Amino acid sequence: MNLKKVGLLAASFLLIGSVAISATACSSSSSSKSNGGTLTVSTFGLSTKQMRNDVLNPFSKESGVTVKTQFGDSSTRLTQIEHNSNSNIDVIELAQNNAVTGNKKKLFKKLDFSKISNFKYLTKSEQKLARETNAVPYTVNSIGIIYNPKKVKINDWKDLWDNKLKEKLAIPDITTTFGPAMLYLAGDYSGTSVTKDNGASAFKAMEKLKPNILKTYTQSSDLSNMFKSGEIDVAVVGDYAVSMLQATNPDLKYTVPTSGTYANYDNVAILKNSKNSNAAYKYINFRISKATQKKVASSKSLNNAPVNTQVKLTSSEAKNKTYGSIAKRAKTIDFSFVNKEMPTWISKWNKIMNH
Repeated sequence: MNLKKVGLLAASFLLIGSVAISATACSSSSSSKSNGGTLTVSTFGLSTKQMRNDVLNPFSKESGVTVKTQFGDSSTRLTQIEHNSNSNIDVIELAQNNAVTGNKKKLFKKLDFSKISNFKYLTKSEQKLARETNAVPYTVNSIGIIYNPKKVKINDWKDLWDNKLKEKLAIPDITTTFGPAMLYLAGDYSGTSVTKDNGASAFKAMEKLKPNILKTYTQSSDLSNMFKSGEIDVAVVGDYAVSMLQATNPDLKYTVPTSGTYANYDNVAILKNSKNSNAAYKYINFRISKATQKKVASSKSLNNAPVNTQVKLTSSEAKNKTYGSIAKRAKTIDFSFVNKEMPTWISKWNKIMNH
């Protein structure tokens, strides 16, 4: 326990030195200070140019708010906030499990949804998630199967357990974004939801799957060379990784079984100590607006699946996104439950996979 605390403290000090906050350039910067105040947004470190061009700068121009930014990994940024509650961050964008953690630790303001006019355009389940976490979903991704059709044919999740796939499968590690989803899928295969028996049946299913698993990966980019070399024929992946994998392996096919999938949301919250709540609410409303959601859905932008139900995508725009029929069959993960069980699950997972 002491080692864990030391590690976290060390991480937080490193973060304070390494994660920079920078002002976002905007055409209205001279008037924004007098009209709309300032706002510091903490968000993901991927596609920072597109984030500035398609979200932060347009928001600043429209609202008259001067925007400053912090970019970085979701869990890393959350850890920094935990150890520095008096930071200058106003708004933070996090993966779903981190948003659940942040709310549980009372790091967020209790949201007044009447101040977010576009909130009504989210689905009922997304609104429920927002109320439970004080963090509003702004994009969604889900899990599917990518495979080499010259070697195998995959139709459903249960096909992963076929002994023809011996040592030809890669799955996300339990500690990754979709690691818990893999365990939920194993629970479905066993016929008992993980929430009913704390994952006991799911882990028995994972033991049955073990002979087929060549690798449990932490970076989806690792899969590209494994497909190329023929080490694997099948992998379970988040849809955000599909375009990257198909770019290097054009023959790969991606499928989301009709039996369903599991969704993961990225969410935006206002930090409890923010002194710029009005600007923060404007930002959240802008983030889930029809125009912004349509713009960032483009593969040339952030490639974010929309949550605003007013946004309509063409079939090409919707490719490899949690949208339309895929979104309708995407089930949610109870991350409050998952986060509580995770230490035990990691131990069980490692015993099975490293045996």
